[in-house]
Amino acid sequence: MPVSLKNSQIIYDALKACNISLISALPETWLVHLIRLADEDPEMTVVRLAKEEEGVGISAGAHLAGVKSAMLMQNHGFLASINGIVSLAHLYKIPLLMLISYRGEFGERDPWQTEGGGVTEPLLRALRIPYVRLDDPIHVARRIKKAQTLTESSLKPVALLLCRDLMWEE
Repeated sequence: MPVSLKNSQIIYDALKACNISLISALPETWLVHLIRLADEDPEMTVVRLAKEEEGVGISAGAHLAGVKSAMLMQNHGFLASINGIVSLAHLYKIPLLMLISYRGEFGERDPWQTEGGGVTEPLLRALRIPYVRLDDPIHVARRIKKAQTLTESSLKPVALLLCRDLMWEE
């Protein structure tokens, strides 16, 4: 499989370093190693979702219980989650760390991914959700830590875009 196990491990280790102990996710090609790593870790709770918007509620409940969480999703899943993000996370000031596989950017081979990729960043900006691209393993740990710090201090959603250059081994 061309998804980078090495870089997935770097991402996972960075999440653990931020004391993330709950991850919600739907299966997705670029996230397969991250989900498997979480499944195999007895210190991590993995909540499998039927649809991505459920992850907003899971993260809200985790926050209220004092548990740090992260949502793993594809950018089409982010698009499907906007109602929950706006009506729950924004409205009630819930920190929401979202790791979004950024499908549809340069190099995308699947035509059905291109439309979601084209609107992800404009929608993040429209929703005033701070975001950063993760495209080089050198920056992953620092950017994840900064994103976790911001989501906790601002009590609002923050997104990390998992780019092709990071997630895919050509």
